[in-house]
Amino acid sequence: MLGRFLEVSVRSPDLPESLAFYESLGFVQAVTGDARPDPYAVVTDGRLCLGLHGAGDEDPTLTFVQPDLATHAPRLGALGIEIEFARLGAEQLHELGFRDPAGQRVALVEARTFSPPAAPSQPSMLGYFEEFGIPTPDLERSAAFWDALGLVAFGPERVPFTRVVAAGRDLNIGLYDLDLRSPVLTFSAPDLPARIDALRERGLRFAGRLPRGMDAREHALLIAPEGTGLLLTPGMD
Repeated sequence: MLGRFLEVSVRSPDLPESLAFYESLGFVQAVTGDARPDPYAVVTDGRLCLGLHGAGDEDPTLTFVQPDLATHAPRLGALGIEIEFARLGAEQLHELGFRDPAGQRVALVEARTFSPPAAPSQPSMLGYFEEFGIPTPDLERSAAFWDALGLVAFGPERVPFTRVVAAGRDLNIGLYDLDLRSPVLTFSAPDLPARIDALRERGLRFAGRLPRGMDAREHALLIAPEGTGLLLTPGMD
């Protein structure tokens, strides 16, 4: 129903600063096309593709590619999904958007906006990209929504915190029972304390408070220059 995952799209007021941040962690740039009228760059660690947009919505957006988007839109309506915006004109990149029950923004575009580069030779300093984490007050409702869109929602897990995983072909979505203020990109690594120490030595910014119930000795929330939250955990099994 959603198509192929393209990128997590975030607004980046200072593109060079965000690019330098992610490249310093081991991400590499992709070659972008000219479909976007505003400044636009993409970085990847081989699993996650992150679109940095010089303009647009301030909320992080899950962006998917769905061919023949104009004819596909009614199928979303049949699921009871309310379309928030639709740009389907003849002279523009077809795109539409909606939100999940927790308010997470989702966009579908008709074609790719960048060419995927060769994967980096080693994982980034953040570790292994696990999932896009969405805080939600209603795990059951959110899980049913993503399941209807073609992801497979598994039963709730309690470790390292209460969450439901909605697994997709190209992206896993974590539905979190956490008091996070905004969605996060979740990474795991077995040697996490050493990685966190190395990141702190670089003078990078961490959140001053972790969600309730999360052990600060085993988790950290790194904040990217544009405000993206990068949740670091020792493992998600």
